[in-house]
Amino acid sequence: MNWNFQEIQERVEEETQGILSAQDLEAFRIKYLGRKGMIQEIFASLAGLPDEQKPLVGKGANELRSRITAVIEKKKTEIREKENQARHPLMDITLPGVAPLAGHRHILTQTIDEICGVFERLGFTVQEGPEIETEFNNFTALNIAVDHPSRDAFDTFYLDKPDPKNKGRYLLLRSHTSPAQIRIMQKHKPPLAVVVPGRVYRPDAVDASHSFMFHQVEGLLVDRHVKFSDLKGLLTVFCKRLFGDKIKMRFRPHFFPFTEPSAEVDISCYICDGKGWLVHSPSAKMSLPRDPKGSKGCSVCGRKGWLEIMGCGMVHPHVFEAAGYPQNRYTGLAFGLGVERIAMLKYGVQDIRIFFENDVRFLEQF
Repeated sequence: MNWNFQEIQERVEEETQGILSAQDLEAFRIKYLGRKGMIQEIFASLAGLPDEQKPLVGKGANELRSRITAVIEKKKTEIREKENQARHPLMDITLPGVAPLAGHRHILTQTIDEICGVFERLGFTVQEGPEIETEFNNFTALNIAVDHPSRDAFDTFYLDKPDPKNKGRYLLLRSHTSPAQIRIMQKHKPPLAVVVPGRVYRPDAVDASHSFMFHQVEGLLVDRHVKFSDLKGLLTVFCKRLFGDKIKMRFRPHFFPFTEPSAEVDISCYICDGKGWLVHSPSAKMSLPRDPKGSKGCSVCGRKGWLEIMGCGMVHPHVFEAAGYPQNRYTGLAFGLGVERIAMLKYGVQDIRIFFENDVRFLEQF
């Protein structure tokens, strides 16, 4: 039998156009490559051909089989892609992409880093203290009397587990970062200059300005001949770097058991420029300080014109004594500030609770 491979090839190409499904492809394969297909029929006819035709027919059959096999593989890929596209439509690469959510530091962490960064540039080092403290470090060593109200269970979170190193005295959650002063002075000799950030705990009723957990930054500088003027200069530089050079400062006498003399530090309100009142200007985009007649009181400073920032003072001699320092050899300065208060003033946040609610709409603004 004479085989016209050219005609067979043309017929194969025509039939290929009609293959639209896996079933069509399988029927095509069986027709040409099956056990009773055309290729097998061609090889079976070789026995009845003259010897001179056998090589030509055999070669033609092999080439035809290779072409048909390639066609089948190509069609398999096309049909598979078509089915996948039907189940999963292709992504339109011209559409704008969806960016993954990227986390960043919490606003309070940013504020702590900013505060500590200012003092680091002034020569201080950053250290940390434990949140579970002894009654000695939290109260006694800081010259806080036994009958002081802060020692009461209503003002301090005492733990049930007694402290074995202090003859049955109880452990507690530190109510301020000042106990770190004692730990640092017991481990290091002057000169030293450190700031200690961290969480503190007090059983306060939660409201817009109070929380049972909040953050503080404690500062301590001890050396020979440290003066109150050094304290004023240090804190003046800190406040101006944090809030801007235009602010004014004042130090008001105050009482803290662990410092003497002691003072509260205020800065002029940067919202009302220290005037205590605001008036809305129709032509301006924000409230501007104007004549107080008919003006609106500043809600940030409560019409006082001043914002309380921190407490400070010279380290009390009893604190040095509790830390084991020789009497009358060293002097030092100490200060402490609330991180939440700084963040609220700096960013205009009016409710402390929003810092801890993990509302992404709020946190992503910072």
